[in-house]
Amino acid sequence: MSRAGAPHHVEVWVGDLARAEDSFGWLLGALGYEPFQRWEGGRSWALGSFYLVVEESPARTSDVHDRLRPGLNHLAFHAGDRRTVDALVAAAPAHGWRLLFADRHPYAGGEGVYAAYLENADGFEVELVAAPEAEEAPAAPAAPAPEKDADER
Repeated sequence: MSRAGAPHHVEVWVGDLARAEDSFGWLLGALGYEPFQRWEGGRSWALGSFYLVVEESPARTSDVHDRLRPGLNHLAFHAGDRRTVDALVAAAPAHGWRLLFADRHPYAGGEGVYAAYLENADGFEVELVAAPEAEEAPAAPAAPAPEKDADER
């Protein structure tokens, strides 16, 4: 199977590496990512062959991120079932994230899309998307027919 077209990695430049490591590290760990690389100016976490980098690059021209300017607005992640999304939203404030669009949560992305939009202290936004309900739990197998007594056969 070809990997052509699949994302290899995403690199996010940050103004405060320690703060980014706290917020992104918690979130990515909760989503199943594992710490991958660590160097003086950056960190990365991997899930399968994809990895996400946060880096405090000396080449950046500002310490301030503005998701409303041209460029990347947010990262969206599959987050599991609705209970998992709700648990992440509940835990997020302790890790530097706040819920966006609270008045429309959990359908801020539109009808039928159960998701949470979080923003960290540096203004980076993530969308945590729940699996459609039909995918959350497989249908229970049919109960076996009761066995007949020997004299009913």
